[in-house]
Amino acid sequence: MITLHGLTLQNFASGLREGKFSAREIIKEFFDYIKERDGVIGAYLSLDEDGALKAAEAADKAIAAGGNISPLLGAPIAIKDNMLIEGLSATAGSKILKDYRAAYDATVIKKLKKAGAVFLGKTNMDEFAMGSSTENSAFQLTKNPHDTKRVPGGSSGGSAAAVAGHMAIAGLGSDTGGSIREPASFCGVVGLKPTYGAVSRHGLIAMASSLDQIGPLTKTVRDAALLFREISGRDSMDATSADTAYGTELLEPELQKIKGLRVGLPKEFFGSGLSDEVSKTMDEAIASLKSLGVAFKEVSLPHAKYALSCYYIIMPAEVSSNLARFDGIRYAAGGRNGKQSDNLLERYLETRGEGFGPEVRRRVLLGTFVLSSGYYDAYYVKAQKVRRLMGQDFDKAFGDVDVIMGPVCPTSAFKIGERTDDPLAMYLSDILTIPANLAGLPAVSIPGRGAKGLPVGFQLIGRHFREADILGLGEYYERLASA
Repeated sequence: MITLHGLTLQNFASGLREGKFSAREIIKEFFDYIKERDGVIGAYLSLDEDGALKAAEAADKAIAAGGNISPLLGAPIAIKDNMLIEGLSATAGSKILKDYRAAYDATVIKKLKKAGAVFLGKTNMDEFAMGSSTENSAFQLTKNPHDTKRVPGGSSGGSAAAVAGHMAIAGLGSDTGGSIREPASFCGVVGLKPTYGAVSRHGLIAMASSLDQIGPLTKTVRDAALLFREISGRDSMDATSADTAYGTELLEPELQKIKGLRVGLPKEFFGSGLSDEVSKTMDEAIASLKSLGVAFKEVSLPHAKYALSCYYIIMPAEVSSNLARFDGIRYAAGGRNGKQSDNLLERYLETRGEGFGPEVRRRVLLGTFVLSSGYYDAYYVKAQKVRRLMGQDFDKAFGDVDVIMGPVCPTSAFKIGERTDDPLAMYLSDILTIPANLAGLPAVSIPGRGAKGLPVGFQLIGRHFREADILGLGEYYERLASA
């Protein structure tokens, strides 16, 4: 008997086709379990039980009719609350959008609807995706299912906690500086940040447009590949999306090709700041892949040490621009958000001051400063130049290796409240994930098995549009780990 705890996209699909259960039965079980469990975890901001049950019934009818069936048909998926689903709330974790309901579907949602996926609800997140712990949500606190005194990571903490807590088979998150991979590592699930442009951003509430990317959070690497293949591809509504076809190697990696991959270990990723459990996880993962026959080589990313500084100039600059549209007038109930001021500037100050939380205000102010006259060249332009140098470092490294491997975060999940009063300590959580975003490269967090207790992930970074390399390597590691 398959339980919710044992469900993956792969065995859900086979169970559905073999008649072991109906989609409606499983979806009903998920909602019953969410109502029982999520009061403790706080993964979901809103549920769409009626819509999900209707979609499940449609999936059952499609199964009964036979024919070519999508592998995601009827699959219960959790969606981060910065992606638009027509008719449902989309708060981005912010009070300024608490009354907003989406007028259209994001492209990833359209694609998943076409595949017959079922959306259970919208998950909690750091406000406008700004945070590394999901403690910046304006609405509630999400806890790590493995230890409810600890954070699930951020900003996609709700989706990661829903998957890790067996309240969804898979989820979608967004990654601007590590917001899929960090919660995946903290919660012990797989998290893929695709190549920039591999997945359309149309219908994603923007944080930093040159960095944002949508990706899957799943229980297995193969599930991540399945979900990624469904949402990837060119979209006329997103000029930055790429027309790249992913072939059968994404789902059927060949052992001989995987064994032939050369893996680089950047010396800058293995400094003294790593905790013991992270170091043990890395040692075990490297040893496992070596046993498979994979060759390793030390490489260097000399400009990686500037990644955090660059990111906290470029990202806030884009934040200050993207969030200018949220004035408390648009995207609000009645278009007025309850304010009656006759002075427009006063109105903006009131609505934005009350609608945005402290972290959002901090980043908007910082971004406005680095773009201001006299500071633009000194900060923003210089950060973009260093970003280009960082990309060149990766290009040079990929001349010698096929994949780069390192930790996701310096530590495992930290305690709730531990870093809320120290923004710099919080920002340092992303020090190892940010380089891949700045370079636009695909990266995946794979749950390791070297540490005892809390989950710890390791990270595989690939060449542009070579998700097949990192997912294939991750899948064979996963097979060794489960053997």
